[in-house]
Amino acid sequence: MNELVSNPFGVQIQTTNTGMGLAQSDQQRAIAEVQAAMMIARMNPRDPVRAMDRILNACTRPGLAETGLYQYSKGGSSVSGASIRLAETMAQAWGNIQYGFREIYRGTGADGVTYSEVEAFAWDVETNTRRPVQFRVRHWRDTKNGGYPIKDERDIYELTANMAQRRVRACILAIIPGDVEEAARNQCELTLRAKADTSPEAMKRMTEAFEDFGVSKAQIEKRIQRRLDTITPAQVVSLKKVYSSLRDGMSSKEDWFEEIQEDQKQEPKLHPELSQDEFEKNQGAWKKTIKDGKKTPAEIIQFLSSKFTLSEAQKQVIENLATNANEPVQEDQQ
Repeated sequence: MNELVSNPFGVQIQTTNTGMGLAQSDQQRAIAEVQAAMMIARMNPRDPVRAMDRILNACTRPGLAETGLYQYSKGGSSVSGASIRLAETMAQAWGNIQYGFREIYRGTGADGVTYSEVEAFAWDVETNTRRPVQFRVRHWRDTKNGGYPIKDERDIYELTANMAQRRVRACILAIIPGDVEEAARNQCELTLRAKADTSPEAMKRMTEAFEDFGVSKAQIEKRIQRRLDTITPAQVVSLKKVYSSLRDGMSSKEDWFEEIQEDQKQEPKLHPELSQDEFEKNQGAWKKTIKDGKKTPAEIIQFLSSKFTLSEAQKQVIENLATNANEPVQEDQQ
């Protein structure tokens, strides 16, 4: 009887590819999440009127208004816009928007320095409008003496996140209608002007904040062309925009402040004092101006401070003129 040798290829050996199975599972889960998000968004569509109200109400908060605008120098002129904080607030209030960034992969450049390939995105789930931006972040830190590669994971993440936030902001603003962004920026401007604090305590906090970027009080005063104790609300708003720009890395201090030589760092010259006789002589005219609603005591103090050095007692007298504005005004007899 002939015996046959079994064919080793006759039996199919079943093999499983665990990696492929996991990849397919992740893909199916991602598809299910996208489909669920789109279904929920269509079941709960945004109300543009209510969404706009939420955005404008958020912009009335001084905390958001102070960080919501930035300003940087470009081609010899100033450019301002919505910061990443304001963009995130608008996305949350507008609703049905997903945004963020993710690291796609890492590689090594020709110079031996590693890099991350990153994608920033914003996705309007309701309209299925998506704006992705891919970019490369080199794991390198520049210094005045050149630079060096960074290898610590925390440093790499912070560098990547900092570079990604600007792209995320651009993606969000590409999704949200332009007139919505413009209305939000205008409301932030109004809030800043209404809440602008020109008190000595506020100016001290501002000076300390700018010191973190190597900006001195003398440089600030040279930019605004006056002492900090006579600063106007509009100038406070402008300086806060510059600070936001420096904080977010949109510009550097050299774009806004001139270097001051050692022989120029003395305190600005003080204005002459306003004599008491001259002060008392003009009280009647100031009271009439306040009573007629032409100016407030604060505006009178600001105007006088640009020409004279007022004492605290004189400032208090001018403040009290608003309380006594209903009393008859006695004109000086010549």
